[in-house]
Amino acid sequence: MNLFRIDASILPGSSASAELADAVQAEWALTHPDAPVERRHLGTRPLPADAWALATTAGFTPAPERTPEQTEAMALAAELAGELDRADAVLLAVPLYNYGVSQHFKVWTDLVINAAGPTTPVLKEKPTVLVATKGGGYRPGAPREGWDHSTPYLRRVLVDMWQADLTVIERELTLAATTPSMEDLREEAARLHRDALDAAREAGRTLGKAVARV
Repeated sequence: MNLFRIDASILPGSSASAELADAVQAEWALTHPDAPVERRHLGTRPLPADAWALATTAGFTPAPERTPEQTEAMALAAELAGELDRADAVLLAVPLYNYGVSQHFKVWTDLVINAAGPTTPVLKEKPTVLVATKGGGYRPGAPREGWDHSTPYLRRVLVDMWQADLTVIERELTLAATTPSMEDLREEAARLHRDALDAAREAGRTLGKAVARV
């Protein structure tokens, strides 16, 4: 049983998303202690920003006329799609940056779509856990309700396009502990942190059982 994990945080040493993903993985490993975990860290080892454009234009270029850069980009896209194809379960840790999806994760998504095709359900019948962390508050009634343009996008791609069996773990107010202007929110932030860790552990247990049944 193979778990494929992606991290997109640019601060791995203090990453809220990585902490929750670690909790998911730890519970999953109790069921599959000897199973391999394939990882790709997009935050510390980002994919080339021009790779998608190169891979896409290569598709409209006869093979003999493709540049070395186009050929390399196509190979990278195929490699990324292959990682998902090999996986029995998928774990994605994606922080919210500037109210939108991480650019690192977006490049990865575009390259997978390039290689697999826009209508291929690459996560069909694959249990998938998405960890989505947010520095502020975006729930109903919050001053910035509706400003989270990442999580809806991720659901659209993972579920509607790729047909993942998706579990989403969300944690908000991750910046409250270190931001003076958010001091009044620290108690709530601590509660949300505890709740997210509990949800992550439960998701890991469920993920392990789901893969065991496959």
